[in-house]
Amino acid sequence: MTNATIAEEPEVLLKTDRLGRVQMPADKRELILDRFESSGLSGKRFAAQIGVKYTTFASWVQKRRRERGDYSNEACEPVKAPLTLVEAIIEEPAPKPQTVSECSGSLEVQTASGLKLRVGNRAEIALSVELLKALKDAEL
Repeated sequence: MTNATIAEEPEVLLKTDRLGRVQMPADKRELILDRFESSGLSGKRFAAQIGVKYTTFASWVQKRRRERGDYSNEACEPVKAPLTLVEAIIEEPAPKPQTVSECSGSLEVQTASGLKLRVGNRAEIALSVELLKALKDAEL
C-alpha cells in the first residue's frame, strides 16, 4: 500500500473519545486489514505507512485473527506426556576416578515435558530413582 492509495479514499471525519484517541470505523479498519494481508509488509512497517501506532494496529490484527479462529486453544494448554522409566544395567563396574576432574562422564535423562535429570556418579543413582518415582506418582 502506498500513500497514493490512501489519498484516493474519500476523506472521513474520525471521532475521538474523551482522551483524544481516534475512533476508527469498523469498515475502514477492515479495509486497512485486508490491504495489510495482501501487502506482504511487516506489521510494523505497514502501521508506520498508514500513520497508526504499531500497538494499536497489532491489536486490530490480533482481534481479527481471534474472531476468525486462527488461534487454537490447544497451543495454550500444556501437553501432559506420561513419564516412562527405563531400567539401565551396568554390566562392568567403571573404575573409580582418582580426582574429580577425571570424572567427566554423566547420564542425562530428559522427559517429554523438558525436565532434565543429570546423574554424575553412582552415589546419585539411588536419589535419582526415588525422584523419578515420586514424579511418576505425582502425574497420576
